[in-house]
Amino acid sequence: MKEFYRGGMYCIGLLILALGIILNTKTGLGVSPIISIPYCISNIFKINLGNATLCIYILCVIGQMVLRGKKFRTFDLLQIPMSIIFSRVINIFNDMITINCNVLMVKLLLLIAAIILTGIGAAISVEMNLLPNAADGFTQVIGERMSKGFGFAKNIVDISCVLITVAMGLLFSGKVIGIGLGTLAAMLGVGRSIAAFNLLFKQKMLALTS
Repeated sequence: MKEFYRGGMYCIGLLILALGIILNTKTGLGVSPIISIPYCISNIFKINLGNATLCIYILCVIGQMVLRGKKFRTFDLLQIPMSIIFSRVINIFNDMITINCNVLMVKLLLLIAAIILTGIGAAISVEMNLLPNAADGFTQVIGERMSKGFGFAKNIVDISCVLITVAMGLLFSGKVIGIGLGTLAAMLGVGRSIAAFNLLFKQKMLALTS
């Protein structure tokens, strides 16, 4: 029964994560750092957002292999088929969600919701200790190598993603793509959202699933 709960929470976490990522994108205030690179690639090369996300996630798995070396588990290669499923969910939410509101206050409220959802989804999927989202798995490895928590590592990875996205946009299109107020807010807020969720609910959540 515990495994059933854990698997259910894991799936819920991934769905919440995908919803938060796309909602952040749809506010029009700048995309979430975790999706900024594939979003930029999608816009520059006219590639489906889900497919661009899949390519980046495969690179995240390769990054984990390099950083963990012999400690990398063969089991973690399952992140690749999971990334295929996750990228399809990204496409579903991307096609489903449309925001036709130009009221800044409404967009800011949606942005706050997106940041909270992204943090909650990332925290749940990682803490279930089954098979992390490839990007979060990579972030987790960064945290381990730095001897820091997941929330801190998330901030470091997000900053790196934004810098890479800015460089790609300027190099290939002569402008910055997808980076804005929403990106900065997510870059600062998602890591804190993860930390806050873990502080408030991690032990209760683990008690139900372990």
